[in-house]
Order: sequence, then structure tokens, then C-alpha cells
Amino acid sequence: MPELPDIEVYLACLAPRVLGHTLTRLVVRNPFVLRSVSPTPAEIVGARVIGLRRMGKRIVLALDGERFIVIHLMIAGRLRWHPPTGKPPARNALAVLQFEDGMLALTEAGTTRRASIHLAQGESGLEPFARGGLEVLEVDRAAFAERLVSENHTLKRALTDPRLFSGIGNAYSDEILHRARLSPLALTRKLGDGEVTRLYDATRDILREWTQRLRAEVSDGFPEKVTAFREGMTVHGRFGLPCPVCGTKVQRIRYASNETNYCARCQTAGRLLADRAMSRLLHDDWPRSIDEVE
Repeated sequence: MPELPDIEVYLACLAPRVLGHTLTRLVVRNPFVLRSVSPTPAEIVGARVIGLRRMGKRIVLALDGERFIVIHLMIAGRLRWHPPTGKPPARNALAVLQFEDGMLALTEAGTTRRASIHLAQGESGLEPFARGGLEVLEVDRAAFAERLVSENHTLKRALTDPRLFSGIGNAYSDEILHRARLSPLALTRKLGDGEVTRLYDATRDILREWTQRLRAEVSDGFPEKVTAFREGMTVHGRFGLPCPVCGTKVQRIRYASNETNYCARCQTAGRLLADRAMSRLLHDDWPRSIDEVE
């Protein structure tokens, strides 16, 4: 799922293409993608884009007349920009927003339709999409610490909870926790002051670094390869590969369709965290430390 750095880059690339431009047509190819119609699609055609913003992991296009287009890409949704003389949007485009100088297509890989577009009227119409998470890049350590311990969760769950922190998902939470040298299963209310500071600094650093890095990669173009698995990540998506800090093989915890990647030496003092599938299968043969594996 695209997270804060990816969404910020989308916004930066959309700005010169749609800000100040008029929406000339909205084509909905899959009715399921359009989740609310107040205003209706017909009512926003002819409106000018006057603002862009991020709400968590959502992209919001502000139109004149206090009307909004809210796009949530979910896991497999992506945005594609097509110049007016370029190739038409792909067959997997769920919707196309057409402007004078190009077309913005919302595509989604696979057959599970989770990506969505909502049309909203007025700022009050945006309230259902405000999950309440803190923007970590906009708050000081004290506000971060207060929100962190407001509920007693594992660090992995806390970082990815949109009610607590905004825009952080599975991929960058792995990178943050590795940078902070903290276990993904450590409990928020059991952290010391130094650990909270490390987590606060790591969260801000990782989000800033990857936003800058992705912007540099795209340059004047438009994001084409938005993925959760990127070259240069330290642990996310690197199960079995060496940690770039200590050389130990990266480990994982699998649950449902997700997995958490971590380095046992850097983050858990050498202790292997129980993987639901493998630890149940191996029982007493499940290794307790990275030394038993290596």
C-alpha cells in the first residue's frame, strides 16, 4: 500500500499537471470504485482544481465550490498520468479524470477491488476520512510520546494504526523500527525515554529520507513503479538477506497476508520472534535465538 512518502511524491507530481486546470470529464469504468456521489460526477465536471492534500494515505483533490475528490489506493491501486497525445489508459483503469493537458487514471492490479474514489461536498464532507492520526513530521517529541502511550500496543501495531499516526504502513514501519533498534513486538508503555526518542527520530528521518529519495528518482516525471519493496530498504521485503548494518539474515513474522521483517541482532538482542506458522509447526524445534540459526 502506498504510504506517506509515496503519497507525497504523487502530490508533488500532480501539482504542475492538475493545479489550476479544469476537470473536463470523469469516466468511471468500474462502478464499484465510486463509493459516494455527493456531489455527482456530472456536477464536478467543469470544476477547477484549486488544491491538493494528503489525508493519511488518501489523496484529496480540492475543486472550486468546496468540492473534493478523495482517492484511496489501498494495496494495489496506482495512479497513471497520460498526456493528451499519449497512449490511452490501460484496461485495468477503474476511473479516468480527464483534463485539458492530460488524463489521470486510477488503476488496480488483480481482481480484488479495494481502491476507491469518494466525491465530497464541503470540509464537513471530508470528516469521515480523517482518522485522527498525528502527522509525525509536524509534531514535537512530547506530542509523539503522548500519542504513542495513549494505548498499550506493540510498536508495529501502534505505528501502523491510522488513529494514532498518519501515513505509516507495513513497509516503512519495518524500516523505522530497524533504524530505532527496537523490536516490533515491544509494548509502547514499556519503552524508556531513550527508546521513545530513538523511535521519534527514526520515524521522522525515515519518512523524510524516503520522500526525498523517491522525489529524486521521479524527477520531472510521474511515479511509475510504486511498490512496498524498494532497493535500498534495510529489512522490509528482505527476508533471508543480510542486514546491511550487521550482516545477520533478516527474519520475519508472518500473519494473515502481511509479514514483519526485522533483524534479530539489531532489534531483539538476538532473540527470534515467534512466527505463527513456523513456530506452531516446529514446536520445541523452533530456534530461540539467531545463534541457533547461524
